Amino acid sequence: MKQIKILTSLILAIYFSTYTNAFSQVKKEEIVNAIDQTANCLVKVILDEQGKSRCDYNLTEGKWYPYEVPWHTGQAINALLAGYKIRGNEKWLNAAKRSGDYWISLQIEDHPKLKGMLGATHGDFVGDDVIVFATISDGTPGIYELSRVTRDKKYAAVATSAASWMMKNMYDAEKGICYDNVDLKTGEVQKEYSPFWKDKKVGEQTLFDVSRPNTEGSLFKDAYEFSGNQAFKDAFINLCNSLLKLQDENGLWSDFMPNFKDVHSFHPRFNLWYAESLIEAWKLTKDKKYLEAAAKTARTHAKAQQKDGTMYYENYTDGKAPDKGSVTGSAVALSGIVWMALSDLGYKEFDNNIEKSAYWLVHNRFAEDHPDPNLRGAVIETRTRSKGKVWLVNRDIGTSFALRFLSDYYKFKSFQN
Repeated sequence: MKQIKILTSLILAIYFSTYTNAFSQVKKEEIVNAIDQTANCLVKVILDEQGKSRCDYNLTEGKWYPYEVPWHTGQAINALLAGYKIRGNEKWLNAAKRSGDYWISLQIEDHPKLKGMLGATHGDFVGDDVIVFATISDGTPGIYELSRVTRDKKYAAVATSAASWMMKNMYDAEKGICYDNVDLKTGEVQKEYSPFWKDKKVGEQTLFDVSRPNTEGSLFKDAYEFSGNQAFKDAFINLCNSLLKLQDENGLWSDFMPNFKDVHSFHPRFNLWYAESLIEAWKLTKDKKYLEAAAKTARTHAKAQQKDGTMYYENYTDGKAPDKGSVTGSAVALSGIVWMALSDLGYKEFDNNIEKSAYWLVHNRFAEDHPDPNLRGAVIETRTRSKGKVWLVNRDIGTSFALRFLSDYYKFKSFQN
C-alpha cells in the first residue's frame, strides 16, 4: 500500500511538472513569427486605407462594424510601435503614422465650447454624438509613443490639448473623478445622465454612474511628461489615490461599470487599465502602495485565467464559473502585460501565468492562409451579443493587445541577447 502511494505521488509530481513546464516551451522563433503575423494582420486587414481600425468582424455576415473607432485605432498604433521597436519593419511604422494622422484629425477647431478637444465619439449603443473620456484617454498611449518614436511632436500636442480640455471641464479634484461623457453637439459635460445607463433616468443616476477615476491610459501622466505642466501630474496622482480608496477586497473597482457589483461580475480588461496606471504612479512617486494595489488586481486576473491560459469576457468573484460564450484574447494579453511589468519589479508569483499567456497567444491565432482573408493572422477574440439575433464577432483588439504582449515578452525573456 505504501509503495502504491509513493508511486501515485511520483506520477502526480511528474504530471504537474510536465503540465507546468508545457507553458515554458514557447521558443524565440515562435514569438518572432507571431509578432510578424499579428503586425501584418493589423496593417493588411484591420486598419483601413485611412488608418482607422475596422473594429468588429461579424463572423456570420462577413462584414466589419465600427465600435469606438478612435479607441480601437489607438490600441493598434500602440501595438504596431511595440512591434516596430522589436523588428524594425518600416511598413508597421508607416501604418502607425497613418493611423496617428487619422487620430489627430479628430481635433475640434470650430466649436465654441469644444475647441482643442477631440471628437472621439463612442458609437454603437451609446451614440455618435457622445464623446467618452476613456475613448480618448486609453487611446493616447500610442499617440504619445508615436511622437517619441518619430520625434514629431504634433501627435502628443493634440493629445495634450485634449487632456487640457478634459482636466479643465471633466475633472473634479475634490471628488477624485472625471466625468465620463460630453455631448458633441452642445459641448456640455454630462454630470447627471450617462447613456451607458439607459434604464436610469436623470435624477436616478448617481455620481458613480456618470463618472469614474478615469486613469485608463495614464493620459495626465503623459501630458505632464510632454508639457511639464505640474497640474497634470497633480491630477494624475490625485486620481490614482482615488483608485486606492475605491479598490475592493478583490483588487477591483466594482462600483464602476463595466463591472457589475450586484452580480459580482468584472470586465476582463477594465481593472487592468487601472492597474497599469497604478504602476505608472509608482514610476512617478516610487511609493510602493501603488504597486501593491496593482498586484491585488493582477492576482484576481491570475485566478480568472484557465489552466490552458484562456480567459473569458464575463468573470465573477463569488465563485461562479465564467461565461464561456466569449473568448477574450485581449485579456490573456493585457493580463500578461501587467504581470510582466510586476514581475520585473519583483512580483515573481505571476511568472507561470505569463508563460500560459505566451503559449495561448502563440497557439490561438487564425492561420495566415485562412479561407476568410478578414481573419488571417488574427488572434481569437470572440464576443457574443444579442441584437435581435445572435451577434457574433471576432474583435480587432485581440490582435492589438497580443502584439503588445508578444513584443513585451520578447524583451522579458531577453531574446534580444
